[in-house]
Parts: sequence; C-alpha cells; structure tokens
Amino acid sequence: MPSARRFITLFFLIFPVWIFAVTPSESSLRSAIVKVYTVVKSPNYSMPWSSSIQQISGSGAVIEGKRILTNAHVVANRTFIEVQRYGERKRYIATVEAVSHQLDLALLKVRDPLFFKGIKPLKLGKLPEIEQKVSVYGFPMGGDTLSVTAGVVSRIEHQRYVHSGESFLAIQIDAAVNPGNSGGPAISDGRIVGVVMEGIQKAQNISYLVPTVMIRHFLKDLKDGHLDGVPAFPVLTQPTENPTLKRYYHLGKYDGGVLADKVLGLGGLKGMLKQGDVITSIDGHPIQEDATVAFRRDEYTNYEYYAQLHQLGEKLRVTILRKGRKMHLKVPLLKTANQLLLVGTYRYDKMPSYFIFGGYVFSPLTRNLAVRVARSHIDLIPYVEDFATKRRREVNLMLRVLPSAISRGDYGYLYWPIAKVNGQKVADFLDLYRKIVLSNTPTVILENKTGTRIVIDRKEAMKKQREILRRYNIEYAESPDLRSAGIQNSL
Repeated sequence: MPSARRFITLFFLIFPVWIFAVTPSESSLRSAIVKVYTVVKSPNYSMPWSSSIQQISGSGAVIEGKRILTNAHVVANRTFIEVQRYGERKRYIATVEAVSHQLDLALLKVRDPLFFKGIKPLKLGKLPEIEQKVSVYGFPMGGDTLSVTAGVVSRIEHQRYVHSGESFLAIQIDAAVNPGNSGGPAISDGRIVGVVMEGIQKAQNISYLVPTVMIRHFLKDLKDGHLDGVPAFPVLTQPTENPTLKRYYHLGKYDGGVLADKVLGLGGLKGMLKQGDVITSIDGHPIQEDATVAFRRDEYTNYEYYAQLHQLGEKLRVTILRKGRKMHLKVPLLKTANQLLLVGTYRYDKMPSYFIFGGYVFSPLTRNLAVRVARSHIDLIPYVEDFATKRRREVNLMLRVLPSAISRGDYGYLYWPIAKVNGQKVADFLDLYRKIVLSNTPTVILENKTGTRIVIDRKEAMKKQREILRRYNIEYAESPDLRSAGIQNSL
C-alpha cells in the first residue's frame, strides 16, 4: 500500500491543480467606479466677504466599509455632493466622512443603501514596480461615460502635491489623464495601486498618483475617529555631498547623512537634536549624502519618507553624529507642517478670516492669498518661507482700505503687514482683533516693521462703520469664525 506522501505526489502528477490569484472581473471592477459631482463655494481672499459658486466633477472608487475614495480637491470647499454609479443615470446625495488636504484624499458616504447594491468593493494593492502596467478608470472631460486608459509606472519618488503644497511619495505614470479623472483609481491586477491626483498639462502623458502607502496612512489615522495628519520632521537640513563639509563634521569620504541647520522651536525636539548634528539614519535606514533613503532596492526618495510613515505622536529612531560622537535617539513627531509654518499650508472648507474697522479691512496672510498676489507683492514671500514661534504665530495684513471720508490718503495700502498695534507686538489674528476692536484708546496706531504708521480715529471709525458697510454692500463686519468666537464687540 503506497504511503500517504507518495499518494499525494501521484495525485498532483496525474491531476495537476493550477492556482491563480483571484481578481475581480472587468464588469465587477467597473461597477465600483463612481462619478462625483460637487458644487463648490470658492472664497475670494482679496475680498474675503465674497465668494463664487461653480460646479465641478471628478471620479472615485468604492472601497471596504461602504465608502468612496476620491481626491480632497474634488470635494474641497463643497456645498453639495452627488455621486453616480457606472452604468446608471441616477445621482445619490453624498457627504464627506473625512478629508486629508495634506494627502489630497477624501472618503465619501452615501446613506441610501441602494447605491451599494451589487457593488464589490475594490481592495488596495501594494506599491507597484517600475514598468508595471496600470489602468486608470474615471470620468474625464470629453464624454459622459466611463473612460479607461492604460499605461505603466514611470517612476516613484517624492513629489509636491499641488493641492497641499507638501511633498510626499508619489507614483508617476504615462497613462492619459485629464480633468475629471481626479480621484479615480489606478488599477493593477484587480487592485488599487494609487489614486489619480494631477497631471502636467504641458507635458505628454505625465500624471501622478497618491500611492497606497499614503492611502493606508490616511485610513489608519482615521481609525480612532479623528484625523491628525501626517507628521513633519521639525528640522531644517542640508545634504552632505561637499567634501569639505564632510571633513568639518567628522564624516568619512563615503559617509552619508544630513546636516541639521535649524531645529524648529515649536517642533518639540528642544534639547534632543541640535544645530550641527549630522543625522545619519532614520528608523534604521541609512541616509545618503544627497538626503535620500532607499525605500526599495536601488530605489531612493527623500529621507523624510520614513518619518511620514509614522502617525502623529509616534517616535522616530534617528542616529546622529554630534561632534564626531555617535548617538541613538528616539524623537517624538508632534506637529504637522501646517502647525510649524508662519503662513500655514493651503486652506480649504472655510471662509477666510477678516474684520472691517471703519473701512480698514484686516485679514491674516494665507498661502492661498500669497500665491495669488506674489508677483506684484514679492515682499510677502519671505513670510511664506518662515516658521512660527510662540510669540509670533501668524502674519496679519491690512488687506485693503475701502475709500471713505475717514480713510483719505490711505487707499494705497494693500496687503500691508502689521507688526504692532499701539506700540504692542501682535502674535496672531485673534490678538490683532482684540487689540484693535476691544481696546478703548482714542486712536489706533498701526505700524509695520520699517516703522511706517497708519493712524485711525476710533470714534470716527465706529461712527462711519455701518454707512461704509452699506456703501460696499458688505453684510457683516466680521468673518463667521470671529462672530462665533463669543468675543464681545461693538462692530
């Protein structure tokens, strides 16, 4: 009688069994692709009491948990969202469950259970290989029905995400992508390998995906019901390619690492990392002299990649050289880039902050505004490149002056940074508001960093306030956030 092992071997020789990876059929896959219709209220940062309404569309994919994965920029500043299944004409009302403007990702929910009937959710795949084939699904311009374009992965490295302005790992593909494809999935072997986020208009078939490694970070972040964001490594660094710099900081000819130029005060690393430290590895991964790390064999990207894989509040392992002495540290990741910058990252989903005092319009400097007016007001650029401190958390502007009898001679002040109010330095926009509106001095003296002054008569400003608002058809003297802050005022 043959042994059991021999019997099994003979069975497979006579009756070969083929094992395949199970992938969804094309019809099943297409049923999970949706079109997203969004009504957008776009703020006007130069005249913050006004806005415009427009309609846009994008794409998305149904994933586990009866959620729709799409781009943040498809639903940013939304007032109303509808989604439409592939092969159907009915639109369903959707709401935003969560949005990461950092990673340009959003999750939508649909209450009507009929929307998900018969849909098999798509699953997330691994980070694809270079030259791996992908298919992009979505509803781009040029038609109403589902579009599928094919391409390959061209490169994987850090890229600037246009929506947030921050740099994260991204996948470049050569598939044709057009407006309307945003938020749609790139599929390989039946799984999502990325979400379409942007294309280069003047280039031929160069488009970028948010990779699943960052999508998974987003989903993991949400597990506790609160989105914290991707942490920033709060140290300004430079590469160590220069041979003289290497010798000065006790590095060998073939050693790598990055030199710490500045440890940001609000980053929470005071006393741990110091200016002049050379960071040689991060989470056990050696940092090359050009400030890159290997994320796969022979593939490199920005060294902050391994910090960005962490959740906010976690600790990062770093190895440093301090005056030639090797040290191993665990440093906490406590802040996002938006919390460290003097002028934060791009703002969405809320109207700009402002208040009007006697026709003088005040607002904080935002990245949205700075990018819009940078060419004509280059003096604002240094603020955008600076970092916040405990004493200075925002840049405050005299945004414009509405012409009236009390403001003659001041009409030319536009996007004018304010350093002091009545001789006192200003920390942030709320501090500016309190110093101007809630004080009882007879005059309000505004001063910039060079000492130029604007003087406002408080009594006249309050007397003419309503008349000026009516003249310029402005309903409120304050933005919604100030009106709901509970601060007593007489505007």
